[in-house]
Amino acid sequence: MTADTIPAQAAELIARIAYNPAPAGLPRRARSLMIQGTASDVGKSMVVAGLCRAYARRGLVVRPFKAQNMSNNAAVAADSDLPPGPGGEIVYGEIGRAQAMQARASKAAPSIHMNPVLLKPQTDIGSQVVLRGRVLGNCPARIYHHMRQRMMPAVIDSLDRLRAEADLVIVEGAGSGAEVYLRNSDITNMHLAEAGGLPVVILSDIDRGGTMAAIVGSHMLLSEADRARVKGYIVNKFRGDFSLFEPGVVTITEATGWPFLGVLRWFDSAERLPAEDSLALERPAEGEGRGVNVAVPRLSRVANFDDLDPLAAEPGVSLRWIQPGNPIPADTDVVILPGSKATRTDLDVLRREGWDIDILAHARRGGRVIGLCAGFQMLGRVVRDPQGMEGPAGETAGLGLLDIETEIGGEKRLIDIDTTDRASGCRVTGYEMHMGRTTGAGLDQPWLVLEDDRGGARPEGALSANGLIAGAYVHGLFGSNEFRAHWLQSVGAAASGLDFDARTEAALEALADHVEKNLDLDALLALAV
Repeated sequence: MTADTIPAQAAELIARIAYNPAPAGLPRRARSLMIQGTASDVGKSMVVAGLCRAYARRGLVVRPFKAQNMSNNAAVAADSDLPPGPGGEIVYGEIGRAQAMQARASKAAPSIHMNPVLLKPQTDIGSQVVLRGRVLGNCPARIYHHMRQRMMPAVIDSLDRLRAEADLVIVEGAGSGAEVYLRNSDITNMHLAEAGGLPVVILSDIDRGGTMAAIVGSHMLLSEADRARVKGYIVNKFRGDFSLFEPGVVTITEATGWPFLGVLRWFDSAERLPAEDSLALERPAEGEGRGVNVAVPRLSRVANFDDLDPLAAEPGVSLRWIQPGNPIPADTDVVILPGSKATRTDLDVLRREGWDIDILAHARRGGRVIGLCAGFQMLGRVVRDPQGMEGPAGETAGLGLLDIETEIGGEKRLIDIDTTDRASGCRVTGYEMHMGRTTGAGLDQPWLVLEDDRGGARPEGALSANGLIAGAYVHGLFGSNEFRAHWLQSVGAAASGLDFDARTEAALEALADHVEKNLDLDALLALAV
């Protein structure tokens, strides 16, 4: 594909692909190992997180890496490509939340280099493209297919930066590494393994069935050179007596020549770690049937849905994700509108499902409604998108529960938050990640008043006159233990004293114990080069 045949939209985005490469001759310190899957959702992200924590506990400096991720669950990360702000403040970009979790497992701060390409789906056929933490623009899949190879230098540069600062880099593939029709334009699996000199371990999910066919089929599809990069395979999510499957292992190894590297049994605490894929929201709610009833409409472009995990973990909360085709239950105490990658699209979803009627009736009955980020925007009078940043240009009426209006546009606001909320007196941690700018009289009564580094404060969000409707741009708000306890008491629920941060740490430690018990980590480390 030559430059003159690349569609105009791809050419425009490619022109924006600029990054600050690492200094020439950057020393390579780390060994690297790549975990590829036989399909999506076989557990790659979880296994990489477990390996990161296990090796970090052994005293190694570990870094995770995923060249390209597709997810609307994102996290802020330090952007070392840009100089500090005028006050010396850190400049932030964004990466996939799975890589932020893996960074935490590695006991490292998240960096834009851990996930240099992030695709955030906005439509069924297109995504917002984020390179090294910064938004390039919106792109249909067929256009992105033409431009992604232009990103490979930035991808390799980010990998090299991590290799220079770590002892071990654990690389996660995407989907299946055997999608050979994508091989030439691939930046995440075998093409990356070739370019980066990465040894590969194949991971398969036996819980879904078809493990033998998946591994042997991958071997059949790969070229001889790519087969040689594979150093073995791991069977994941096994339940029961593994001796019954041992003949299957013999068959796989005979057919492929790849050694069997171990079996990872089912990890019961997986639900205590953030899910990467919104398919997880289709599982039954944790805590359902207890205490205060919280209903969350399952939006089509839901984003950063792990905002609600701390509430779901509270024993005094029944948090239910309301699936399309179902009304918001009449016994709901609080409706929470979560984040979305396409605010106007999901306002249309609210109306199509009749949830707007349910929410307005709930508010008239004196029920509480909370909006987080895009959900906050939906609570206002109107959302405008004159430049078509999230879809077709235009405007959509909001729910009208707060006297605010929002225009999508401008630079994306990306900040990390760790401060005190003067309105509640509680410590608040979290982050902002949005392109909308909200105005209106409703902001005169903010939900939060956040202290800044200079001893001042800034209002954040809006609160209705009766105190029952509230919204803000802060993600991760309910992960703040003090604030969550304060909010639960305000809605009539007993605060449990749950330390959600400690709960997550305990789950990561349990995951590391799990991989230590089930795999030969010395043998895996010996495969890394």
